[in-house]
Amino acid sequence: MGTTRTPRASWIEQGLRALATGGPDAVRIENLAQSLGVTKGGFYGYFRNRDALLTEMLDTWEYEVSDGIIEQVDRAGGDARARLERLFLLVAEAADGPVRGITADLAVRAWARHDAGVAERLRRVDNRRMDYLRSLFSEFCTDTDEVEVRCLLAVTVRIGNHFHAADDGIRSRADVMATIRKRLLS
Repeated sequence: MGTTRTPRASWIEQGLRALATGGPDAVRIENLAQSLGVTKGGFYGYFRNRDALLTEMLDTWEYEVSDGIIEQVDRAGGDARARLERLFLLVAEAADGPVRGITADLAVRAWARHDAGVAERLRRVDNRRMDYLRSLFSEFCTDTDEVEVRCLLAVTVRIGNHFHAADDGIRSRADVMATIRKRLLS
């Protein structure tokens, strides 16, 4: 009877979890193997070394938070407002996910401050996100300045919401976020 190998995707996902909780230095083969409940020998069946894993983690993150989510939104069809609603919903649902979640996104952003290659990849992802938002907002908003404002607001609310610690006054954070979505789509 053969040994069942831990899937490649599990190593990548666990690596992204480690990145999200402790930064790139927390992505250690031995620690990942322990978290997965396997020996580190299985790692080398998929990856040459730690750097190869880090590259595949970033490849996975980049695809999932840009083209992967765009494909998912577009596949369901609808007009621009319907696709934006779906995008906002998918992003909210993935809030704590290991790949699409905001924690992984913030970890990549922190890493990018110290690594030029990661910074370039982050720039590419952010540009892809902004281009997609521009394409959608432009379908119902003809003012190019307004389109740019809506795109920047959508992205900065997504990122900044997780740093905002103040109370939301008489409304819940969920209510405030719903109002923001409604205004962006008006």
